[in-house]
Amino acid sequence: MATSMVNIRMDSKVKADMEAVCKELGMNMTTAFTIFAVKMGREHRIPFEVSVDPFYSRENMAHLKRSISALNEGRGVAHDLVDTGDE
Repeated sequence: MATSMVNIRMDSKVKADMEAVCKELGMNMTTAFTIFAVKMGREHRIPFEVSVDPFYSRENMAHLKRSISALNEGRGVAHDLVDTGDE
């Protein structure tokens, strides 16, 4: 099978994170992108859900910044994160 060179640019942190996950899975980034491309070609769609995470909405980020400021100023209550068992 003939191969082609594909060049992409991405944020260095994103690349490092992906390389770490690929290593854990026993593959390299080329293999991961090839799996993605093959699946996309077969299914004629992006093979995962693409959506906006509501956690990162402007309103929520503003709320988090206000809460952090309140904690830093001695107002507010700090608490431990609650394990929801989702992961």
